Amino acid sequence: MLVGVVGKANTGKSTFFKAATLAEVEIANYPFATIKPNHGTGYVKVDCADKFFNVQCNPRFGFCINHKRFVPIDMLDVAGLVPGAHEGKGMGNQFLDDLRQADVLIHIVDIAGTTNENGEPIEPGTYDPENDIRFLEEELDFWYLGIIKKGWDKFSREVFQTNKDVKKSLAKQLSGLGVTEGMVEDLIDKLELDSKKIVNWDENDLFKITQSLRKQTKPMIIACNKIDILAGA
Repeated sequence: MLVGVVGKANTGKSTFFKAATLAEVEIANYPFATIKPNHGTGYVKVDCADKFFNVQCNPRFGFCINHKRFVPIDMLDVAGLVPGAHEGKGMGNQFLDDLRQADVLIHIVDIAGTTNENGEPIEPGTYDPENDIRFLEEELDFWYLGIIKKGWDKFSREVFQTNKDVKKSLAKQLSGLGVTEGMVEDLIDKLELDSKKIVNWDENDLFKITQSLRKQTKPMIIACNKIDILAGA
């Protein structure tokens, strides 16, 4: 599993990444201290079954200490995203592409509101962190939409004219994002799309497809950072 650490600039992504992996990364209080993605390994601690079975644990991956198993998890810290990233703003296309292989995302949010939408320092509480949650989801949605729409007219005509299986064709087209045939099939049923007339799917249909596939292939949790600043304000 590859976990992507994401968020806007200057929210503490690299600090979180360093704490989770002990990797040496640059940490600075200005936007885009991170440009190239940082890659490292973190560990999830779980109870080991060795005590139950009364055997010595020698895992192929990770390690075991005092009946606690440390399971390795690959982590990727990408540069901060800004509004309009899917349009290339702030080198957004490059940073979004870095996330392509991630299986799940951790969104680091400056819950104290000490950074504006561009990641620049401001007075605590003067920016609504809810905007960041909304903006990142929208950027990912429009990024997915751009991938789907690229060559869509030619693709949809070919599928329609040759009577190809829509779910197989679309899953193959989007396999780089982890989309499966099952996902596409369930989505067609849920949105009540006509699989026999893919050429009639409009922009609204494509965006609904985009949102659903993004949520399935890039599940996200929110990590609230800098809350101590609010507490001390």
